[in-house]
Amino acid sequence: MPRFAANLTMMFNERPFLDRFAAAADAGFTAVEFLFPYDFAPDVVAAKLEAAGLTQALFNMPPGDWAAGERGIAALPGREAEFDANVDVALTYAEATGVKRLHMMAGLIAADDAAANAAYRRAVVFAAGKLGAKGLDLVLEPINGRDMPGYFLNDFDRAAALIAELKLPNLKLQYDVYHRQILHGDVLVSLEAMMPIVGHVQIASVPKRNEPNTGELNDTAIFAALDRLGYDGFVGCEYRPAAVTEDGLGWFAPYRG
Repeated sequence: MPRFAANLTMMFNERPFLDRFAAAADAGFTAVEFLFPYDFAPDVVAAKLEAAGLTQALFNMPPGDWAAGERGIAALPGREAEFDANVDVALTYAEATGVKRLHMMAGLIAADDAAANAAYRRAVVFAAGKLGAKGLDLVLEPINGRDMPGYFLNDFDRAAALIAELKLPNLKLQYDVYHRQILHGDVLVSLEAMMPIVGHVQIASVPKRNEPNTGELNDTAIFAALDRLGYDGFVGCEYRPAAVTEDGLGWFAPYRG
């Protein structure tokens, strides 16, 4: 049975962020993920996890100036020193929360820009090395251009090719079903093909990014496929509840811990 992690950036946001941990646990989740913890001290986040009895499944490394529209800086030439410092910030939070994988956002820049490709490759190697020394995985997520126009890493095959080329043991693919369907479709076949490099899975309905099984995909079949393929990682619920979070958790009832 899949191990689901509530995404606290999107779910339970009827409450202040720090109150969402207890709400997720009360709803039956045993793990959580979110975009960023950096508005709060590491020990504050760790205390919320411990109090709720939750496992931290994933979060992102610092993305640059999010409020100003930045969506990662890994592929942005000239930002190398800032990126490297941000890896250390993320590792401080990783140590506090016990998370075992971090996602690295690439940034908004043309995918065919030569300098961007060099910067991104350098960033991947640097971050994977730093994380690997701490026993953590680095995951790379292709993101569709409808939700995030101009995002550098916008192709699953390109992400898989880089992972295969670098051959870093802790470098994995973050397989977001929502982004996959919008970018390429062919979810079940590609899941099977890419499973050896998948380090984290995320789910949301397509096209509205609401609860599973409310869109064009049979998410129950996808969950069954993950079991059949032997995936034992977390499935992050990175969806926007259509209404009050708890009112839309009927899909989760068969999997509740």
